[in-house]
Amino acid sequence: MTLLKIARSAELVLPKMQNKKKRIFIIAGEVSGDVLGGHIMSNTTNVEFVGVGGENMSQAGLKSLFPMSDLSVMGIVEVLAHAKTLTKRIKQTVEAILEYKPDLVLTIDSPGFAKSVIKQIRKSEEGKKLIANGLRFHHVVAPQVWAWRSGRAKKYAKLFDKLYAFFDFEIPYFTKYGLDTVAVGHPIADGLIGKTKPKQNDKLITLIPGSRMSEVKRLLPLMREVVDRLVRNGYSKYQFVIPTVETTVEYVKQETKKWSVQPKLVPASDRYDIYSKTYIAIAASGTVSAELAMLHVPAVVVYKMNPVTTWIGRRLIHVKWVSLVNILLNRGVYTECLGGDANAEEILEAVQQLTIPSKRKKMIDALQSADILWRKPDGGASLLIAQDVSK
Repeated sequence: MTLLKIARSAELVLPKMQNKKKRIFIIAGEVSGDVLGGHIMSNTTNVEFVGVGGENMSQAGLKSLFPMSDLSVMGIVEVLAHAKTLTKRIKQTVEAILEYKPDLVLTIDSPGFAKSVIKQIRKSEEGKKLIANGLRFHHVVAPQVWAWRSGRAKKYAKLFDKLYAFFDFEIPYFTKYGLDTVAVGHPIADGLIGKTKPKQNDKLITLIPGSRMSEVKRLLPLMREVVDRLVRNGYSKYQFVIPTVETTVEYVKQETKKWSVQPKLVPASDRYDIYSKTYIAIAASGTVSAELAMLHVPAVVVYKMNPVTTWIGRRLIHVKWVSLVNILLNRGVYTECLGGDANAEEILEAVQQLTIPSKRKKMIDALQSADILWRKPDGGASLLIAQDVSK
């Protein structure tokens, strides 16, 4: 299928060939990448975008080639189960790039998909011609090679022309293989660090089961059990709220209708206001734990994957923690309930500990101490990336 046919089916209006604006094919495969992609697009000048993204990039003017949710899969077993769809989307994306002939392909996180697309472009005869004429590949979010599979740094150097990392300590892992790497700070810190927050609500518990359908299906039943136990243990006056994303909102709506205590559902766009009022958060491991840390919200981090994925991960990962704030500070600030410890009893105990004033203060003080590690002083991540890709 040609890009023109894809464009018509997706109601994508292609830029005219005579337009002299820089042409960027942008790809984001999950909510955090979509948020960053939207900010990057909004901060660029004299640039036209085509690609794949979600609601934030759509608001910035992108007509996605296909639903971003098709790429929002995590975990070895989960990816295998969606292999047919992913293969189809990889082929479709490669064809679109080759026909669009962009100046730059900008991929944001979603490394498996991004690498598969770029490998095929680099191998194709048409792709080689585009590269000879100046096509370049930039990637946002450095893989955590310091945590596991350090060999990925060398592979990234072969695929990408430039890498935007979040932290200075990540740079040497890639530059030693010749990959142009710059640290831009963590993008979500741009609007969060130093943000004035209203007084926290001592009766609001926020439940965040994640943004991918696979993780939501695993964590939402567990959170339901935690809520039931909290109510039975004297927390009946607490309010519960769940921020929802477009890829899972309908599923969350249907599932929470079965709960004995109905949580309030709010759109992800309102999450920062909710976080600022949150007494305790019970959150999936991932970007959200960094958001909560930047807003100094006491939290319990939970993650429960397919048993096979968990077994493999334990043998490959070489860091003590999964929460980024714990890794940055090299201590267990957030309590982590992972794998077998991701059960209602462990989570309930961690929540009860955070109702003790001295323990709350200790955690909040630690979160505040990490503020200087999140953001570059010369500008936010999205602005720095936007300025660079606009050149």
